[in-house]
Amino acid sequence: MDMRLRTLIFGILVLCLTAILLAQSNEEDGPISRVPVDRSAPPPKDNRKAPPRSDQLAPDESSSKQTQIDVSPPSSDAKKSVTEGEVDEFHPWDPHRATKCVEVGDFYYKQGSYRAAISRYQEALEWKPRDAEATYKLGQALEKTGDFGGALENYQAYLKTLPSGPYAAKARQGIDRVKPKANTAAQAAPKPS
Repeated sequence: MDMRLRTLIFGILVLCLTAILLAQSNEEDGPISRVPVDRSAPPPKDNRKAPPRSDQLAPDESSSKQTQIDVSPPSSDAKKSVTEGEVDEFHPWDPHRATKCVEVGDFYYKQGSYRAAISRYQEALEWKPRDAEATYKLGQALEKTGDFGGALENYQAYLKTLPSGPYAAKARQGIDRVKPKANTAAQAAPKPS
């Protein structure tokens, strides 16, 4: 029985090796020969006799000038140039930084440092302009410092962004609380002549 098992294992091993050798012998041309080739295309130029050289260029000239890409705006964009008074800049947008600024603003708010909290909430709104949470919390901090007009604007902006959001009821209460104070502060402020 032991001899039969050895013979069986040896036979299976020989069959596997034979199959591997046959598979490799069929791939003598390699896998590249199986790629479809466009026979109508001209053959590539042989540049072995005169390869492209970059050492013949002037020292201040780049060899990559031969491969530069035209990045000028399309002719249709020339009409849309920036006019005077119009700002043409990118605004930073980083929601992770905005979230971090809100967290730091919450820390300052809990410590009673409302000016620092206002600064961080405003920074969060620079990184993510319509951040509802930062807008609501900025309104809270402005209310604490007595800037009722700013608080009213931020509460209203929050409700415009998320009318049924998690702070919507508190924002409505804040509007009811701040609106009379903002109106009296606006009336008491001296009007410019």
